[in-house]
Amino acid sequence: MKQTEEYYYGKMSKDKQNVYRAMLHGLMELSDEFLIPQVPTTDGNWLYDVFFQLRLDHPEIFWAVGFKYRYYKDSPNLILIPEYIFDKNKIREHQKALGARVDKLVRTAMKFSEWDKEKYVHDFICENIRYDKLKKPYSHEIIGPLGHGVGVCEGIAKSVKVLCDALGVWCIIAICGNNPEKGIKYRHTWNIVKIGGTYYHLDATFDNTLGKHSFGAKEIRYDYFNLDDKNIFRDHEPLIACTDGDHFYYKEKKMSFTKTEDVYKRSLQAAKKGKMLTFHWRGGYLTKAVLDELLDLIKKAGAEKGKVARIALNWPQAVLRLEYVEDGQENVTMEEANEGEQE
Repeated sequence: MKQTEEYYYGKMSKDKQNVYRAMLHGLMELSDEFLIPQVPTTDGNWLYDVFFQLRLDHPEIFWAVGFKYRYYKDSPNLILIPEYIFDKNKIREHQKALGARVDKLVRTAMKFSEWDKEKYVHDFICENIRYDKLKKPYSHEIIGPLGHGVGVCEGIAKSVKVLCDALGVWCIIAICGNNPEKGIKYRHTWNIVKIGGTYYHLDATFDNTLGKHSFGAKEIRYDYFNLDDKNIFRDHEPLIACTDGDHFYYKEKKMSFTKTEDVYKRSLQAAKKGKMLTFHWRGGYLTKAVLDELLDLIKKAGAEKGKVARIALNWPQAVLRLEYVEDGQENVTMEEANEGEQE
């Protein structure tokens, strides 16, 4: 059942909620201009906050990218003049095409569990969306990922919300600023979902990035699938609280290890079968000493099968990906899940 979670609306004052509703109606009607009654201020920043948060709640409104406004002295009303990125006929064409696209995509997953619906949306993004390094205006909107197969983090997070809304999965868009001290170089956008009544962080953009870096191969990664606050805030800025980590993807799939012998055993299997192995370490903090111990075990497993290990490490999330090859040198590559680094 389709639903739209208006999280930011619910956090607003009554004055802002009234303006939000007037804006939503005018934008959905594709009005050239419309009246917003009883506005308590003519401060442009105040109005922009409402407009910005409305579009986080309603990313299906891909056509409105800004606005101008005018008001009259001593009047409690103002006239809002929206800025559209396409003419109205083109907007309607895109609305129809995107609506059909979303309906077709979600039809397969309508009877899935909440967790499988979330995974379906995540996997669709990782398999089908390419990062737009030119950052065209539409790549910040759902029309980029869902219409052209390209997007930046904002467009991807908006697309995740639209698909989750269509599947009846509670989902909101989260945004943080940069923080050079933590190695966070860019403003970033991701999602928060509610699965089984519990909130989790989901960053499909970062998993998309990682899936295309390691060893030149393409693989769906789940390093940022259902993280709790403790883990997401290793390389994201704090925002909305999500305290449960039980449905983190690797833990759910029994690929989150707490014992070194499990790392050795699974590495030995990977070396024997010639398959890649991706796992998460949660047996305490991944310090350099712990990492060295894990690397020694991985190399030992390869040596027993006459192979050497190539290892990729996402250190903030303690996820290691490895493959064994017959020839070559052992090496460890540091992975960085960061949309600004994508090619």
